[in-house]
Amino acid sequence: MLEPTRPASPSDSETSAVTVSPSGPRSARKKRGLFHRTGVVAPALVVAVLLVVVVLVAAKLVTAKDGSGTSGLAQSIDSLGNSSQVAALEQERNTIIEMNAAAKTLSVDSKPATADPAAIQAAQTDGDTTGGTGIVTTAAPADPTAAEEIGKEELVDFGFDASTQWNCLYDLWQRESGWNVYAENPSGAYGIPQSLPGDKMASAGADWETDPTTQIIWGLGYIKTVYGTPCAAWQNELSYGSY
Repeated sequence: MLEPTRPASPSDSETSAVTVSPSGPRSARKKRGLFHRTGVVAPALVVAVLLVVVVLVAAKLVTAKDGSGTSGLAQSIDSLGNSSQVAALEQERNTIIEMNAAAKTLSVDSKPATADPAAIQAAQTDGDTTGGTGIVTTAAPADPTAAEEIGKEELVDFGFDASTQWNCLYDLWQRESGWNVYAENPSGAYGIPQSLPGDKMASAGADWETDPTTQIIWGLGYIKTVYGTPCAAWQNELSYGSY
């Protein structure tokens, strides 16, 4: 049986030759794809480069040796607009200005005042009756009591110079006890040197409660051991109220 005659149809090559893509030519599609891929990145890259340039220029102005870079920095900051970064740069500029102003004040040298040793010595010895020790005392009475006479004699026996140390010792025990053998403090201190407790003076003699010589010998021994001299003990008395 004969097959029906088929209408002639174009070959595959002819079909591909006359087929038109709905999206247009391939070269056009490539151009549009490139635009989509670079359309956002390129402007952002340009902006980033510009910002880097601005920052480098601002840094160069700041580091200028003559300090004139602060004005250039101000102009650069003003051109950036308002932002948190701008505020930080503005604060940095103000700090630089303040530091420059402070540095200028250091260029003025002032010579420190020096004391005159002669004036100091004169001030220390003005009214001083202790032979230049620098510790002001009152003069011991011209008519000392028996206890005071013993004190001055024992002072020399202990190796102290009466011309420099006697007035200190006199003032010290005058304030503490009035040179009274029986002077007693509520705290328990007793005698001319105000030993605390009083029976410490027993090491100098059993009659420590009534004998001025025993009390004075113990007191001078205490002063020599603890302070070195009566004037040093008197200075402690003046400074702290006790010795």
